[in-house]
Amino acid sequence: MFLQDVLDKLNLKAEVVHSRAEEGAQDKKYREKFDIATSRAVARLNVLAEYCLPYVKKGGVFIAMKGPAAGEESLEAANALKILGGTVKVSQEYTLSDESNRTLITIEKMSPTPAKYPRHNSKIKKQPL
Repeated sequence: MFLQDVLDKLNLKAEVVHSRAEEGAQDKKYREKFDIATSRAVARLNVLAEYCLPYVKKGGVFIAMKGPAAGEESLEAANALKILGGTVKVSQEYTLSDESNRTLITIEKMSPTPAKYPRHNSKIKKQPL
């Protein structure tokens, strides 16, 4: 198991959990328990928010690494963030060494995510918030 090997080699204590994001977020052991959730280049922000915000406790943050369409995605995700209990606090743009642009979007968890979220993966893809 790659992640466990990395933890062992670095002498770090952490639990490796094998789970789909939408399933793990329904587990009381993980739901709204974390100060920070992060992701990169997985999906559009409204979809990422549905996967990640249920893990974040009130007052915590979700940090998404996004590409050139970050501004457009933030606007598109406004309704999803409202439903899921988050609000964009900071959007920080930067340039990588290869001259490509990225944006870190920091979303603060303002209120609990309703229990029905995240929905099943097929529903998230068919009908994003």
